[in-house]
Amino acid sequence: MASIRFIDPVDYLDFLNLEKGAQLVLTDSGGVQEETCILGVPCVTLRDNTERPETIDVGSNMLAGTEPDKIVECARRMLVKGKGWNNPFGDGKAAERIGRTLINICSIY
Repeated sequence: MASIRFIDPVDYLDFLNLEKGAQLVLTDSGGVQEETCILGVPCVTLRDNTERPETIDVGSNMLAGTEPDKIVECARRMLVKGKGWNNPFGDGKAAERIGRTLINICSIY
């Protein structure tokens, strides 16, 4: 059974942990749309457009607008659909690759 908890504001890392543990996130934030996609958590965006169309394309996010019935419909669809999309934002290993490249460049000089 799904539940909703209302909490006081939290810092960024605590917020990421909350997102990671959620079954579904409702948001109007572009950053949250991206984070939930990366974390593998379904998202419903309470807007008519997004600056993160990749999340729509891979199926991690739906645009619901602000009409209550549409929000509920999208939330139900995303909960049924669940997880399982490819992360369009990379594999999380960019820092390792950059580090190796810098080491290689520095060893040349």
